[in-house]
Amino acid sequence: MDAKETFEAWGHPNVRSTHKTTLMVTRDEELTTRGDCVVAVRAEKGTKDLDPKLKELIRNSETKVTLTMEAGDSSLNVVGWGHPRLSLSDPLDMVIRKSGYTCGRTLMIRADKVACDIPIAFVKLLQDVDQRVLLTIHAEIVTQKE
Repeated sequence: MDAKETFEAWGHPNVRSTHKTTLMVTRDEELTTRGDCVVAVRAEKGTKDLDPKLKELIRNSETKVTLTMEAGDSSLNVVGWGHPRLSLSDPLDMVIRKSGYTCGRTLMIRADKVACDIPIAFVKLLQDVDQRVLLTIHAEIVTQKE
């Protein structure tokens, strides 16, 4: 069983992508340099807005969650896991975490990449205010192998 959803966000000159434990996409239009986990702004969705079928899958600890970010001719995959404690209830943000921490903003936990892991060339694309960022979330139930 799997589900997929695609939506847009945009780059911003203040994207730093240096945070060591999280990566975030936000519906906010503005970004200060303190928001070092934010990689895209003006997103069409927060976690609250995701399709109910997708949310149901993400709320399963056996679900692998993949976020694909496409900007220009480049793309990047971030892979993590769902969990029953994910409420997916935030109207503004989606946060990807390396840790197991959950809150309404959390999209996935135990991710293989966060903001600081994004290659510099990709970050440069995300720093362009006119750069459209296509985001695809794919959730699929698998057997985890630790």
